[in-house]
Order: sequence, then structure tokens, then C-alpha cells
Amino acid sequence: MINYILNIPVIVRTTFLLILSNMFMTFAWYGHLRNLADRKWYIAAFVSWGIALFEYLLQVPANRIGYTQLNLSQLKILQEVITLSIFVPFAMIYMRQPFKMDYIWAGLCLIGAVYFIFRS
Repeated sequence: MINYILNIPVIVRTTFLLILSNMFMTFAWYGHLRNLADRKWYIAAFVSWGIALFEYLLQVPANRIGYTQLNLSQLKILQEVITLSIFVPFAMIYMRQPFKMDYIWAGLCLIGAVYFIFRS
């Protein structure tokens, strides 16, 4: 099993861990707006910190693995692309926000960022 995991390309392992990490992070940052709106802010903060722990348990190894082959700027842009890819469905499906063309424009800007950061 360990050999199988180690044979998966670094970019794939990093991306997978960052996707999982970002799912926890998005829920920690915004889920309380729906689930704990009737609670005191400090209750929401403690619950969010608990969720964020799992985000960090995935994000730290993801960045350590990724940094073996990607530079810091590439890691950051990868994370931003993943963030938007997770946030838009979360906002629309879970938080019931309407679709906005701004999501498309932001995505296009991130495609440009990916091009410039990964072109060398």
C-alpha cells in the first residue's frame, strides 16, 4: 500500500490532499453561517477551529509533499485554483447562493495565473 501511494506522482498526491483540506477549510470558514447562525459567535469559532484542525492535518503534509517538486508560488496558485473549485459548488449547493458570472471571470483569471506560474 505504501509503495502504491509513493508511486503516485507528487502533483496528484498534493492536489488530492489540498482538495480534501480545502473542503474542511471552506466548511470551517463558512459552514457556521448556515449551521450555527443562532449560536453565539464564540461557539461557532470553537466548532470552526475543530473542523480546521482536520484542514491543517491534510494541508501541512500536502504542502510538504508538493514542495519537493513545486515552488512556493506554484503551491499557492494550485491552492487558489482548488479553493475556487471547492468554494463555488459549496456556495451554490450548500449555502444556496445564486450562480454569478463573477465565478467564471475569477476562474479565467486563475487560468491565467496558472499559465504564468507554471510556464517555466
